Amino acid sequence: MLQRRIIPCLDVKDGRVVKGVNFVNLQDAGDPVEVARRYDAQEADEVVFLDITASSEQRDIMIETVRKTAEEIFMPLTVGGGIRTTEDMRKILAAGADKISINTAAVDNPRLITEGAEQFGSQCIVVAIDGKKSSDDNWEVYIHGGRTATGLDLLDWVSEVEQRGAGEILLTSMDADGTQDGFDIPMVKRVAETVKIPVIASVGAGSPEDFVEVFKQTKASAALAASVFHYDKYPVPVVRNYCREQGVPVRPPWKGEKNEKIEL
Repeated sequence: MLQRRIIPCLDVKDGRVVKGVNFVNLQDAGDPVEVARRYDAQEADEVVFLDITASSEQRDIMIETVRKTAEEIFMPLTVGGGIRTTEDMRKILAAGADKISINTAAVDNPRLITEGAEQFGSQCIVVAIDGKKSSDDNWEVYIHGGRTATGLDLLDWVSEVEQRGAGEILLTSMDADGTQDGFDIPMVKRVAETVKIPVIASVGAGSPEDFVEVFKQTKASAALAASVFHYDKYPVPVVRNYCREQGVPVRPPWKGEKNEKIEL
């Protein structure tokens, strides 16, 4: 039976972890290295580091911050934001990341998904997708940190992403972001039923019950959250144990060393 993953997310702006509601009203949540170290101590399954303004500001991701974060943790690290080329991917992987997350660049140049998968392996390529409800059972894809509508239908885009070689989808509901009212179940359910690659349900969690709900009602392979973890409302072990108590198979606490790096 599939063991679900529990993943904290670090949204980083100007070198600091931030958290907002519906992608706005950002508040400081700490130093990314310190926050990542805390999640490593809690034995989170993975951590996702997203430089949320790199694409909209047309700048490169903060390599040194990524390197320092990678040096301090043992759990797998996914990094995204401002990655536009396969050379950018190579630099991020060389800095210590285990996976690359692309969002805006994937929409602007879908071939980048294929090129990344061919050079580094599909397991390294995560396509992050920000979706917003447009009508009943329909969602539109947004880019530039949720600032720009694309006109792309969400379900059409996830199908293309899979066909182009992505190994995983990080699915963010703009409607649920920061609300702590629960994951966007209808959206996660439709996407996870549309593709065969793993889907990470992102944002909206406010309690351990929300993780159980998304795992029981959808085929999501992982659930990602920020606010519920950043402010120590519910530490990762609390969420993991509650899922187990409710009959949801989750990965045991992660121990050991990272897998050996691929040749870059």
